[in-house]
Amino acid sequence: MHGLMRVRGFTQDDAHIFCTEDQIESECAGFIRLLSSVYKDLGFDSFDIKLSTRPEVRIGTDEQWDKVEGALQGAIESLGLPYEINPGDGAFYGPKLDFKLTDAIGRQWQCGTFQVDAQLPHRLGAEYVGEDGAKHMPYMLHRAVLGSFERFIGILLENYAGKLPFWLAPRQVVVASIVSDADPFVHEVVAALRKAGVRAEADVRNEKINYKVREHSVGKVPVILAIGMQEVEGRTVSVRRLGETRTETISLDQAVSTFGFEALPPAGN
Repeated sequence: MHGLMRVRGFTQDDAHIFCTEDQIESECAGFIRLLSSVYKDLGFDSFDIKLSTRPEVRIGTDEQWDKVEGALQGAIESLGLPYEINPGDGAFYGPKLDFKLTDAIGRQWQCGTFQVDAQLPHRLGAEYVGEDGAKHMPYMLHRAVLGSFERFIGILLENYAGKLPFWLAPRQVVVASIVSDADPFVHEVVAALRKAGVRAEADVRNEKINYKVREHSVGKVPVILAIGMQEVEGRTVSVRRLGETRTETISLDQAVSTFGFEALPPAGN
């Protein structure tokens, strides 16, 4: 057991692709491009690739292993990415690629994976009709981008020291009242932000604003909007971003537009 890194049970983004032998290389290259894009969006610009080759105990012929290992190697090299060969560490049913991330303190974790499997399609009785009109057995590709969600979340939190990018933060904006008379406008602001796709919450507790700001800053909330009677009268909000000491006053419409845009994931921008 090790926090989020080693848990009793885990969930992973495992998926499977049926393809022909000739499609393995292109499917592998497409997967690596997908994984690279996801990792970059999440803040990881580099990762290590390990190509695990045939173990001593295995199924299939050497000719089949030569073709499949060559397809994986060709996919990596076609993208110009560095990799290491891990001899003999493949599964008994096929070779695999492991994608490893380095965490904030230098430890490596295997996250994504891409495995070629000729055994399960055989056991399932899967087949397709080829261009020659004959029936053939497909290959199954096991692939996961993040791997264990729990482990990946742990790596992600350590990488950002808990200060997640705005679009990724579970709580993006807290709207805090300075006086109780501002509570109705606080709820109006929260409703407007939520309508724009922002994960916003109201804090109308009977506490001093400095206490609220400190509490939500410790909780790594990216943006705190403070609202007093001056803001109510001008229909504005006082903006304080995490890690900054200065505040900025902007209109409600500008706040909704700004934070609605920042809440979009990278692909949406």
